[in-house]
Amino acid sequence: MTEDRLSRRDVLGAAGVIAAGAAFMGLGGALPRAEAKAAEMEKWPWPYVKLDPAETAELAYNEWYRVFCGAAVISSVFSQLKNKVGEPYASFPSDAFIFLEGGMSGWGTICGSNAGANIVTNLIIGPRTSGSETGMLMGSEMLQWYSDAELPTFNPKEPKVKVEMPRTVSNSPLCHISVGKWMKAADKSLGSPERRDRCARVTGSVAYHLVELLNDWKDGKYQTKGTIPSKSYGITAQSNCTECHGSNVPTPPSAKKI
Repeated sequence: MTEDRLSRRDVLGAAGVIAAGAAFMGLGGALPRAEAKAAEMEKWPWPYVKLDPAETAELAYNEWYRVFCGAAVISSVFSQLKNKVGEPYASFPSDAFIFLEGGMSGWGTICGSNAGANIVTNLIIGPRTSGSETGMLMGSEMLQWYSDAELPTFNPKEPKVKVEMPRTVSNSPLCHISVGKWMKAADKSLGSPERRDRCARVTGSVAYHLVELLNDWKDGKYQTKGTIPSKSYGITAQSNCTECHGSNVPTPPSAKKI
């Protein structure tokens, strides 16, 4: 009886070794493929085909209601390129950037749509370490455009909130200033349907202009207006500091609850 039990144990142990070996051999094929894919994702520029700005804006607007501003901008561009190009876009986890919501985890810093646009430009064109500053400068141009534009510039075909949407100029790339100024002008709270739809439309506006710039870059016509402020100031900075310091800091409508 003991010998029988031992022999069974030995057989089971041998089977386990064989199964583990087979699994390891399978991984042996998967690991080189994963390494090759990782290497491909670090080759810049990434393959890009021109997109329709209006279609991209519609996608971003609707995606805002699923993953909010930053991830929506990324998804609106990369989901199309996933279908038109494939890798490396097919492997990119756009939803992971949902944390950009509310100026990054609700802290009201850089507007998530601006951060999302910079992620897109630095991945498609390449980061500064790739030998060109164009991706960073296009991202910087997006920040300035956002600060100067009367937002939202985009109106969806089928808005989820059917109102005459107020438009405001933030003079800042920050979520706190941009949202705060709009809330004051519209007399709406942070949790109101109107404010939510406003941010969805702003997200669509950013995606629209981003694709306009990327299409120019693809055609070889792009001449950046972007600057790197730290080169002028000698410290990391932005040129519109007074919008966040002093008496211009926006406060929510006093009669509303956030």
